[in-house]
Amino acid sequence: MGRKGIAHIYSSFNNIIITITDLTGAETVARVSGGMVTKSAKDEGSPYAAMKVAQTVAEAVMEKGFDSVNVRIRGKGGKKGGSPGRSAQTAIRSLVRAGIRIGTIEDVTPHPHDGTKAKGGKRGRRI
Repeated sequence: MGRKGIAHIYSSFNNIIITITDLTGAETVARVSGGMVTKSAKDEGSPYAAMKVAQTVAEAVMEKGFDSVNVRIRGKGGKKGGSPGRSAQTAIRSLVRAGIRIGTIEDVTPHPHDGTKAKGGKRGRRI
């Protein structure tokens, strides 16, 4: 039985970052982003980049003795928008394919409870 960790998946529409930590979240075991696996900037947030990021991160953590993770997905959040990007599901699927067991999956995208006023004025942006 190997060790268990937490996979923090940050998925915006322009990038994906997967960070694996121990269960306390204090020690980072591996961290890979979309820019580390693709050549062009426009491909950083694509599902293909997410697949490569997940494979790279899975190899790194399996070397260190981790075999299962709890997944925490995070989108951009705040007043700019809610849901995670298109590559979050692909990343989870690729982690499973690489041989890592998944425990729980939770969405930890921050949502404002009131916060600052959105840009554009009272009647929104007029074109």
